[in-house]
Amino acid sequence: MIMEVKKYIQENEERFLDELFSLIRIPSISAKSSHKDDIQACAERWKELLLEAGADSATVMPSTGNPLVYGEKIIDPSAPTVLIYSHYDVMPAEPLELWNSDPFEPVVKDGRIWARGADDDKGQAMIQVKAFEYMVKSGALKHNIKFIFEGEEEIGSPSLNAFLSEHKELLKADVILVSDTSMLGAELPSLTTGLRGLAYWEVEVTGPNRDLHSGHFGGAVANPINVLCEMIAKMTDADGRITIPYFYDDVEELSPEERSMIASIPFDEEAYKRAIDVDALRGEKGYATLERNSCRPSFDVCGIWGGYTGEGSKTVLPSKAYAKLSCRLVAHQSHEKISQLFADYFTSIAPECVRVKVTPMHGGEAYVCPITLPAYKAAEKGFEKAFGQKPLAVRRGGSIPIISDFEKILGIKTVLMGFGLESDAIHSPNENFRLDIFRKGIEAVVEFHKNFTTA
Repeated sequence: MIMEVKKYIQENEERFLDELFSLIRIPSISAKSSHKDDIQACAERWKELLLEAGADSATVMPSTGNPLVYGEKIIDPSAPTVLIYSHYDVMPAEPLELWNSDPFEPVVKDGRIWARGADDDKGQAMIQVKAFEYMVKSGALKHNIKFIFEGEEEIGSPSLNAFLSEHKELLKADVILVSDTSMLGAELPSLTTGLRGLAYWEVEVTGPNRDLHSGHFGGAVANPINVLCEMIAKMTDADGRITIPYFYDDVEELSPEERSMIASIPFDEEAYKRAIDVDALRGEKGYATLERNSCRPSFDVCGIWGGYTGEGSKTVLPSKAYAKLSCRLVAHQSHEKISQLFADYFTSIAPECVRVKVTPMHGGEAYVCPITLPAYKAAEKGFEKAFGQKPLAVRRGGSIPIISDFEKILGIKTVLMGFGLESDAIHSPNENFRLDIFRKGIEAVVEFHKNFTTA
């Protein structure tokens, strides 16, 4: 079957890309309310493409936020069902000046598609849809397939849980299949078996009731930016451990077996440093890099601002300072519990000279997929057929908060069959997706469907 798939991809690739580009050209940025019409347009376009690919039905469904796209192909109501999840919203493209081309006008160059959403997640979603199309048109599909594409993943999926709870019967399935993760490398295929959770906050530190002249007041009045930096510096210690009281209470320590498995993953630390242009790495003492960025929690400042940041100089002691902060969490850590622990601690270390406001934002739990799951085995065979080698089982450091919610609300396990690469620069300027990976991804998902079973 795999050679037939190759031929089908080759004969239809121009159409596949035209359809993908029609989605990319819609700037479906969920973080900006000014793109509400684009969100709707992208949902409608996905509906059209699902129908054209062979879905029996597809519809754009309302939620308390952005709409969702639901589609299905029911071969036999008594047959197993795969629910394919994806998201059609994308990250903002700023800073625009760092892009080599228009982020919403896709360019094919050097064997890659360059555009926002080329990988995350319009390109990877298209892999799923084109594999489905092939299965339908070749008459090879033996189980049911449902699709649910949302438009709020990049802002934490605030409306999805309510939608899942309301439509449990509609979304009944045996397994969920997601392509929104990455591999270790193009020549080192891997399946993601775990994701870290996330807790996210915005903090505001207020000092005087207005911006002050730094000459007249500097040294006598607390500068909120200085204080904020001092407070942030207290969030981790010299060993790279997070200082929030009780933070590590629920953290599961890695077993010797798992640490040994991680240590066996081919990893070139020097190449890793060169790729991101740093001279040295830094993290929690006692853990290797691949442990730190996948199986251990972390604390990061995602943004910080205040005072005067325009051209030239302005000698000002600002009234306010702000930061966006996040923690990546691991299995068994509740993002709600951690969110409250952070708020309590951060407020407690504030000096009397300022007032602090902590606003919790989105979050989610970590997720672990058992490698004994039959659907995981089918995905493993898919990768092996398409990439020529058995994929490694690895935990990844990113978060897809809804994955753990799927299990809580729908009672369904998820297989993370992602095809991204670190070099794809998702969330960054010059996001891209390799065409050879796009083709192999379709082949791998076809093979998944060929081998899928619930037993």
